[in-house]
Amino acid sequence: MPLEVPILAGTIGHWQLLLILFVVLLLFGRRLPGLARSLGQGISSFKKGLNEPLDPPEGDSSAPPQPKKKALAEAAEEE
Repeated sequence: MPLEVPILAGTIGHWQLLLILFVVLLLFGRRLPGLARSLGQGISSFKKGLNEPLDPPEGDSSAPPQPKKKALAEAAEEE
């Protein structure tokens, strides 16, 4: 059973797929190792991030949150 991918009204056979693959390798062959390397690093960093626990919040968690500087400046202008 040959691999055929329907495109519009026709199909692509084995030789056409090999020709397309060959042209893609000629055009992008030098960039593929770098692309594969960065993809691998991204996947490994994603997996590492999934396995690490979240960082605890900084400071005392029982203390009320401090207002932001922008809110303080707006409050000072209103007075």
